[in-house]
Parts: sequence; structure tokens; C-alpha cells
Amino acid sequence: MASGQQLKNMITINTVAQTTSTNADMLARAANGAPEGEWLRAETQTAGRGRMGRNWASPPGNLYASTLVRLRQGGPAAPTLGFVAALALFERVSLYATDATDAAIQIKWPNDVMGNGAKLSGILLERIGDAVVIGIGLNLASHPDLPDRKTTSIAALTGTTPDAAIFLEGLADTFQRLLSDWRGSGFDALLARWRAAAHPLGTVLKVSLPSGDALSGIYDGLCDDGALCLRLADGAVRVIHAGDVFLV
Repeated sequence: MASGQQLKNMITINTVAQTTSTNADMLARAANGAPEGEWLRAETQTAGRGRMGRNWASPPGNLYASTLVRLRQGGPAAPTLGFVAALALFERVSLYATDATDAAIQIKWPNDVMGNGAKLSGILLERIGDAVVIGIGLNLASHPDLPDRKTTSIAALTGTTPDAAIFLEGLADTFQRLLSDWRGSGFDALLARWRAAAHPLGTVLKVSLPSGDALSGIYDGLCDDGALCLRLADGAVRVIHAGDVFLV
């Protein structure tokens, strides 16, 4: 049975013991008129999803949650909500890493939060009508062993395991604040904060494109729309709108 807790700023968090995918559930809720500010957290998922159609392993102890944003006329572009979510997650994760001097928390384009160069989280955006559903997976207690990338967890970085329900309360509040900034000040102001939280200019990156092609180069900043600028070995700058990015 689901339980709900009413938080400030009209945020509602519902928790279920298990579901197939919080994003799939929230897409259905959005289609049925669910309001902005509603969150769904599952203790486990049986068919969690990540970007690029990947499965998202969902053992107990980690965070699996989705929310929705109702788009408004004249507002920033829907895909930039991924940057809002990444910044909110970065802020909350950084609070838990303050006592771990060797835990370097950064954002990797487009919206992964990293700890010491290893993947801590994933964010998935899906749209239905005027609603954008934002799914967040965060390794709190454990992390999967993946063949193509390094992963870590808050527990591995800091020696402590945050409670998923308590973590989400803070995350939802931070997301709501940044969402207001996104609407009030525009995407440019948030983009400056994202740049400050990301890996530095000149970081060597490898990019796997949706076509299957791979590129290597150095991080040369972001375009005004949030696209990645990758400077290639010949000096040319390639603008990347979609793809998997790996720190080299």
C-alpha cells in the first residue's frame, strides 16, 4: 500500500514497496492529470529504465523516484529540465560528501552526478503532452558492477548510507526551488551554475553517439541550449546534442 507525505510548497511524495518503473507509473499519472509537484518513490523496481533504453538495476537501499513538471507557454525548453534535476541532485549529494575529503562530486554532461569520476546517478526525461516526467536513480547503499563504466555509491564514498526517504524529501525541496529559478530567471542563469559544478574545461572525453560512432576530444564548454562542445584533435569543435559521455 502506498503512503503519502505532504511537504511544503505543495510537494507530495508517495512511496510504494515495489513497482515496475516509477517513470512508467508517473507517465500514466501525468496522462490522468496528476499535478506538478507529485513524486513517486519505489523501494525496488522490477523493470527500471535508464537513458538510451538501458535497464536500471534497482536493489533495495537506493533511490528510485520520479516527478513531473507541467510546461508553461513561454518557458524554457523542456529538455533543459535535465540540467535542473542534475543541479538539484548535485546540491543534495554534495551535502553528504562534505565530511569525505576525497569525495569529489561533479556533474558530467548531460546530467550524471559523479563521485571521484565514477557514476553515482542517472536521470531520465520522458514527455507526455504538456508534462515532462523526470526519473532519478541514485546509488545510496550499493552500486552495480558495469563493464563499460566505473560506478560508485554514497556509502562507498563516505562510509554512511543516507535513508532514501529522507534524502528524497530534501531533493524534492531543492528541485522545487531550482524549478522556480528556471522559470523566473531562465535557463542561462542555471547553466552558469551547472558549468561551475561540472568537470573543468579541457577534460578529456569520449562520446558514443546514437549512430554508434565514437568521438574523442576535450570538453570545450556548452552551447547556450546546453549542447556539449567537444574540441577534436584537429581543432574543430563538434556540437553534441545526444550521446553517452565518458571521462577519460
